[in-house]
Amino acid sequence: MRARVSWTLVLAAYLAFPSFQRERVEEMGFGQIFRIERMRVDPALTQALRSRWDAEASAFAFPWGHMIPSLEDVSRITGLRVYGRAVSGYTYPCYHDLAERLLDLPVERRSSLVPRVALQESLGLFEAGKNAGESEDEYLARLARVSQRELASEPGPQADLDLRHFLVLFLGRLLFATRGDTVHCRFLPLLEDLGGVGGYAWGAAFLAHQFDGLSASERKTSTSGFYPFLQVWAYLHLPALRRGDLTRSGLVPIARRWDSRRDTRHLADQLEHLQEAIDSYPYLDSVVEFPVWDRFRRPGQSFRGLHDTTDWRERAREQIENWERKGKGVRSDVTTDDAYLQAYALKYGGRVYKSARHQVDVTGEIASLRALLQSAVQDQEAAQRQTTELRSELERVRGTGAGSASSSRSAGGSPSLMEARLAGAVLRAEEAQRHLEEWERDLELAHEQAMTLQSERDQLRVRAEAAKAQVAEMTRELATLRVQRPPGDQEEVTRLRAELLAQQTLARSLQQIVTDIGRSRSRSRSGVSVSRATGASVGQYLSGSSSRRRNEEEERHRQGEGSAHDGRGGGEMLPPPDRREGSGESGGGQ
Repeated sequence: MRARVSWTLVLAAYLAFPSFQRERVEEMGFGQIFRIERMRVDPALTQALRSRWDAEASAFAFPWGHMIPSLEDVSRITGLRVYGRAVSGYTYPCYHDLAERLLDLPVERRSSLVPRVALQESLGLFEAGKNAGESEDEYLARLARVSQRELASEPGPQADLDLRHFLVLFLGRLLFATRGDTVHCRFLPLLEDLGGVGGYAWGAAFLAHQFDGLSASERKTSTSGFYPFLQVWAYLHLPALRRGDLTRSGLVPIARRWDSRRDTRHLADQLEHLQEAIDSYPYLDSVVEFPVWDRFRRPGQSFRGLHDTTDWRERAREQIENWERKGKGVRSDVTTDDAYLQAYALKYGGRVYKSARHQVDVTGEIASLRALLQSAVQDQEAAQRQTTELRSELERVRGTGAGSASSSRSAGGSPSLMEARLAGAVLRAEEAQRHLEEWERDLELAHEQAMTLQSERDQLRVRAEAAKAQVAEMTRELATLRVQRPPGDQEEVTRLRAELLAQQTLARSLQQIVTDIGRSRSRSRSGVSVSRATGASVGQYLSGSSSRRRNEEEERHRQGEGSAHDGRGGGEMLPPPDRREGSGESGGGQ
């Protein structure tokens, strides 16, 4: 079901409620979101924002630095509450009994999904389709009139049942919508006590849901959930993109003030225009071109099919504790914006540019490769130390023999079991060390090739400038001869004209070579990334070498020479000075 259709259905049910039911929805903290005008979906803007999302940092990585939607943005834009208890609890493989008791709806055995059609019909939304020639306002009014006939007009058990039906549809198909046309029961345990629904921090859970949606597979081009949030966030913080119209000043929540600007161009043209606009956005003089980073594995968000009972209070304990502590401070050694931008440039590629989608600064790339190489050397040395320690421990355990049970009891197992575990750890450490050594060699090669490329470009640039100067000199000389030439100098003029044309051709050729080298360098970049394992175990490092080798083979085939490749990853990103981390990442657990 489309997001706009879901919004219309939920809004129609809300408008059909009698006043006492709307007051209950207001007390739960959901009232303001229903005052927002229905907004046109802007898929081009959503895709442009998704392309800039860094899942590791949970922030947008723009050319001028990080930007992140905050709890304050959620509160101001949507009106949702961002304080209260964490939205967490259990999810179950089967909701049959719970749905039958709380919703009086048929949910199949071993199922976690509510039949959407039955749910809509319970609210009187029998015919959700729009009639031919019917305006949006007429469509909404008709749905509300039909729905009103099926809803209880007085408080009581039937009114509670209506409210739960409405909340399941609202939460499952609008606020926390997932891909597809299904409605999940995962919020149903929180709706058993309707009086306690308003005590949860639904706004914080909504922000966590947005982060999860943005961090999902990069093959997705849209975001799930309440789509006006990201659109209005972009209208507020990136006004130069000109995607929204401020038509109603002063209203709250802020989303009520904006309308989505209509754009009749093809989606691909809109997206290209937005990407270019972000590249050349008038923010700071120093901007950074960043690569596409490898995604790290996240907990899955698909609730289809069967799964075990999950206690999200345990699985998301760290986030919930962080939420209860009101967030945690982020300490940074950075004291100036320049220092932050320098660290940002090293993290995201170190290529300073102005609309550099079409050009590459090799000098910045060399600086980035040097930083990555230094980080790789340090990681390789640390891995070597860990491998040596594990080998020593393995030899010690082997030397204790079968009779040394006392030392093994403290480790929780027999000496043979401990020996097997240590042997496995040594093998993993050696494998990690081999990966790091290969990564270090790749970075050294990339650095050497980048240095060679820089030298070649400098030489070609000097030759091109010299050719341009010679052309200018010959042009002036030819102009002088045209004015002052005697009748016998016609042959000299012809010769100079021919030499001038040859020099102009040479200058254009040299300039084209410089440009082609830059483009070739940009095309032949490949990622070399490292992911570190946490805890006491040895880090496992991965190297993306297949795409790099394929790109190098293509470049050799086209140009007859090798091309440098780019290393990615490495190092810790320093946060901006005096930044406080909110608790938007917690409060979720769904």
